[in-house]
Amino acid sequence: GGPKEKQVIVHMGTCGIAAGAKETFNAIIDELDAKGISHVLVRQTGCMGLCHSEPTVVVTLPGKEPVCFGKLDETGARELVQKYLKNGEAVGTVVPVNYVRVEL
Repeated sequence: GGPKEKQVIVHMGTCGIAAGAKETFNAIIDELDAKGISHVLVRQTGCMGLCHSEPTVVVTLPGKEPVCFGKLDETGARELVQKYLKNGEAVGTVVPVNYVRVEL
């Protein structure tokens, strides 16, 4: 499974905003528009605890595992749209995230 559409989540806790996450968020929206790329869900969320790597952006392409990109400034955000979102090409700094599943 996984999502049918491309999803982009920009982490915008205080640390992210201080590191420029708003500019990153706006650059992603702007670049998607400029390149005519639709069917991408872009949303913002709070801090993920990776303060050292902010601004961080998690991208999930259909049928793939989520990938977390770190230290993504405005230029990096535009490159992310042009390469990864458009063509699935690797780009920028990928931050390894260990999602831990807790059995209840």
